[in-house]
Amino acid sequence: MPDVIFPGPEGRLEGRFSPPPRPRAPVAMILHPHPQGGGTMNDRITQALYKTFVKRGFATLRFNFRGVGRSQGTFDNGIGELSDAAAALDWVQSFHPEAQTTWIAGFSFGAWIGMQLLMRRPEIRGFISVAPPANMYDFSFLAPCPSSGIIVQGTSDEVVTAPAVQKLVDKLRTQKGITIHHDEIRGANHFFEHELDQLMKSVDNYLDMRLSPDSPIR
Repeated sequence: MPDVIFPGPEGRLEGRFSPPPRPRAPVAMILHPHPQGGGTMNDRITQALYKTFVKRGFATLRFNFRGVGRSQGTFDNGIGELSDAAAALDWVQSFHPEAQTTWIAGFSFGAWIGMQLLMRRPEIRGFISVAPPANMYDFSFLAPCPSSGIIVQGTSDEVVTAPAVQKLVDKLRTQKGITIHHDEIRGANHFFEHELDQLMKSVDNYLDMRLSPDSPIR
């Protein structure tokens, strides 16, 4: 897992990057939870998401938002962090322009940033949102949501309430042309403290389905 430093809007950004193992390999970018809540690219869920995409042959990047670790700048309430994510994707694409498809995955605050990035980048074909903070941030920008994905939520999440996430899922499911999967992990809190295996099983089952040559979702 090579350490990388690349230019962001407010200076250098620090990341870990697994290069494309073959020409036209797909790209995945993983976004970490809230910087002011201790979120970094080394968060265990962020790392688990990173590893599953690497294992599947993606060119995979996780990075620290501005002001975290060795990334320069200061926290910007999501506005600057969205710019960081766009710059990070630009960086990967600058030397891997032939990627056949792009995926975005995020946990909590990172899921909110990732879903905003979906709206800006038509090349993103799929998303994984773990515990998207639907009770804390406005998700009405998803109008319409441009790609299919999965939302995974713990039933005992004390930070992001399950009913708020259900409401977001129901809203997205009214839309034609995309498919939203929704898995609830029984008894899991916000950090999936004892349920990381179940969380990743849900993610991996979804990726098996989506990445299969005969997947019903394009």
